[in-house]
Amino acid sequence: MLEHVPSWLGKALSGLRAGADKLAIVRPELGGEFPAIDLMSPAFADGARLPDRFTADGDGVSPPLVWGEPPAGTARLVLIVEDADAPTPQPLVHAVVWDLPADAGRLAEGAIVADGDGAGGRDVGRNSYFREGWLPPDPPTGHGTHRYAFQLFALANGAGDPGDSPGRAAVVEAMAGHVLAAGVLIGTYDRGEAAPVGPVGAVAPA
Repeated sequence: MLEHVPSWLGKALSGLRAGADKLAIVRPELGGEFPAIDLMSPAFADGARLPDRFTADGDGVSPPLVWGEPPAGTARLVLIVEDADAPTPQPLVHAVVWDLPADAGRLAEGAIVADGDGAGGRDVGRNSYFREGWLPPDPPTGHGTHRYAFQLFALANGAGDPGDSPGRAAVVEAMAGHVLAAGVLIGTYDRGEAAPVGPVGAVAPA
């Protein structure tokens, strides 16, 4: 994946980013501003670096999430995780979870895994690699810091059916006009420049 992009190419692409203005939560068809849901993780603070175990440099499991009570009338919850800084025209989708129970309150570490047509009242959808489950962050070396937006939506009754193992586009279309509230949690991750290799016996700088 992108961890294999050479550092010189990552740096050359550093100005190419999808942009936070293309995240699902700001899609105009969803209706604009919403009341907020408190979305947090016991593994990292909002705006802080994701621990390696949740990325392609570690175990590659999804992080734990917890959230506050959604508004009255919530029929289901939806989670979409996107990389706002991917060197692609649109944010890279790292996870889609459709039809979480309104009273779920949390997702355990490693819970976003392939589940076929759904299990336990929810359906894990397809990421940007067209696979079900969690796509571990793996930004190109030298591309700079990437922002991973965990977006949780509370939906009223009447949302459409995005189908089995839905992708982002189908989920956004199904949610349109039915979002009651939403929450966002940002985790960051980056890969620094490759360490230069000097002559044998050279002393590394302090």
